[in-house]
Parts: sequence; structure tokens; C-alpha cells
Amino acid sequence: MPEYQNIFNSVQVRSPAYPGVPLPKGSLPRLGKPLFSYWAGKIGDAQIGPLYLGFTGTLSLIFGFVALEIIGLNMLASVDWSPIALVKNLFWLALEPPAPSYGLSIPPLSEGGWWLMAGFFLTMSIILWWVRTYKRAAALGMSQHLSWAFAAAIFFYLSLGFIRPVMMGSWAEAVPFGIFPHLDWTAAFSIRYGNLYYNPFHMLSIAFLYGSALLFAMHGATILAVSRFGGDREIDQILDRGTAAERAALFWRWTMGFNASMESIHRWGWWFAVLTVITAGIGILLTGTVVDNWYLWAVKHGVAPNYPIDVLVQDPYTMPQDAYMIQQGVAQ
Repeated sequence: MPEYQNIFNSVQVRSPAYPGVPLPKGSLPRLGKPLFSYWAGKIGDAQIGPLYLGFTGTLSLIFGFVALEIIGLNMLASVDWSPIALVKNLFWLALEPPAPSYGLSIPPLSEGGWWLMAGFFLTMSIILWWVRTYKRAAALGMSQHLSWAFAAAIFFYLSLGFIRPVMMGSWAEAVPFGIFPHLDWTAAFSIRYGNLYYNPFHMLSIAFLYGSALLFAMHGATILAVSRFGGDREIDQILDRGTAAERAALFWRWTMGFNASMESIHRWGWWFAVLTVITAGIGILLTGTVVDNWYLWAVKHGVAPNYPIDVLVQDPYTMPQDAYMIQQGVAQ
């Protein structure tokens, strides 16, 4: 009989289905009857359900469904209502924001009004889901670390689609709904404002992103490495440092000279992840509103070298054929 359960064990340890703590009076009921899945048990807890949506969760799904319907039907209309063309071109289709001429006014539906409407419903869906996470954490007696981390991501989302367009005075500054059009917007945005890589807050965001991945990998690898000693039971190790925690601490102290604790590593990971989107949002809000060209800003502040101004660069299409051939070193 295995003493420790992991994804490689042939035996899964299961307890009776647990629906959760009693709900406060007046709450909506939980949905579904608890069931067990062997394959879910391979990657996590084998119990699936019940699910509690509540009032805010139900509203969130309704608003999200309306937003997806608006985006999807507009994309379908753009390919002449052909489902086959929709599937073939899905990655390239988009619901674009209004033209710059409309500013912050409400345009006709066919000229950006649908984009505004979809953005409203999607934003309401996300905010309502945030309220749901906050209330569920409070109901379970948990702190709101997850809710505030989610709020940081929402701040970044609103910076791109609402706060910065309002600061710039035009909905046209916002991101279109679409997969490749979204990526095209990102590339064009960087080029338009002089290479976003010179934005110091973009630099910080990338550093925190890579740092988050590194911390997550280090933490995950460490816990897996000491799981045979009960390292996966992290609460026990936090309250009473046992063999697993001691071995993990020694490993990092010997290899790095410093080690986090079973508790502090989660704070490191939380802050790195949260600061990824907060610094990204600040960088977006400064672009075009405070700084028009990040490359020139970087040159001015000694971050990037200036291109030499005494070198004449001529378009080869405007040069005589013989001169161009001589310049390329291929003329006889």
C-alpha cells in the first residue's frame, strides 16, 4: 500500500465526496452531484463538483455569453454568414474598434458600435467574476490574495481597452477583438511609439514574467523532489519543519547560498506574477500619453545608443542602376 499519492501511483486515495461547508442562509444552491474521475485524479483531486455559481457567477456567465455572441456573429457576418469560412478564417477575423474620427462618442453599430457593446458586456463579465472570487474567498474564511492578483490582471486589461483610449481621447486606440488582429495591433503599437522594448516598464514586466516562470519552476521542482518525504503537504511543513523542508532548504542554501521558506516562496511567486501585469499596465498608460517615442526617450536617458547622423542612407530604388551595382560591389 503506497504511503504517498502522486500521479505515478496506480492506487488513488479517495475520501467520501465532500460538498463543502454549509452555505449561508439565502444563498443559491450548489450545482451538480459530486462525482469522481480517475483521469482527474491523475493530475489533481479526483472529485469533480459540486459547483457554486451564485448570483454574481450566473450574471458573469450571462454577460460573457452575450459578449461572445456579439463578437462571433460579427465575425460570421464578415464572411457572408458562412460557417465553413468562419472556421477557416477564424484566426484572421476581427471586430474592430471605431475609427479615430468618432473620438469617444458612440458610433453606429456597423462602424464600431458592436465593438463598444461587446467590450461593455465582456468587462462586466470579468468584473462580476472578480466579485465572485472575492465573495467565495470571504465565505470560506480565506484571505483575498487570489482576488487581488486577479484584479491586477483586470487592471492591465482595462489599461489596454478602456483607460488609455479615454486618456488618448479615442476608442480607436483600443485593441480589436480577434486573434491575429490582436497580435498585429501589438506589433503596430510598438512600431508607432518607437519600439516598446525601450519602455522601462515593459522591461520590468518582462523581468517579472521571466522571474515568475523561474520561481514557479524552482518551487514545483523542489516540492516534487522532496515529495517522497511529504513535501507536498506544505502546510505541515510550514507549521512544523520536517525532513522535506530541511532537505529543500539545504539544497538551495548549498547551491545558491540562500533559500526561501515553505511560506515565503509563495509570496515571492505572488508578487512577481502581480507585478508582471501592473508594470505592463503602467507602461501601456505612459505610451502616447507621456512618451511619444520610446527609442528617442531611451537615447535621451542613456539607455540606447544614438544612430550616427553623418551616414547617408539612400533608398536603392531611387539610385541609378550602375551606382547601385557599384555600391553592392558586383559591377565590373
